[in-house]
Amino acid sequence: MAKMVFIESDGTRKEVDAPAGSTILEIAHRNNIDIEGACEGVMACSTCHVIVEAEWHGKLPPPEEDEEDMLDLAVGLTRTSRLGCQITLTEALDGLTVRLPPETHNMLLG
Repeated sequence: MAKMVFIESDGTRKEVDAPAGSTILEIAHRNNIDIEGACEGVMACSTCHVIVEAEWHGKLPPPEEDEEDMLDLAVGLTRTSRLGCQITLTEALDGLTVRLPPETHNMLLG
């Protein structure tokens, strides 16, 4: 079991236990973190957009082209933005810290 830290849009830090092999989106939903994930993790929206803290960003595998395309739809995009459904926690990522963006837009609802 690893640890993961979410920094909510109001600045509140929430450290949670996170089983290796789970995505950030799955971990967020299990711990009542306010990440929507409207497409349920099939990379058809950008509502699981998170901002990876700089010290962790380089430890992640680079995003695939499809993820980069979906990130173009995210509100508040940064250099370290990623989709939570595309990052799987490993033991090497114990302590991974991500920020929630100030807002998201659900393009699936129109």
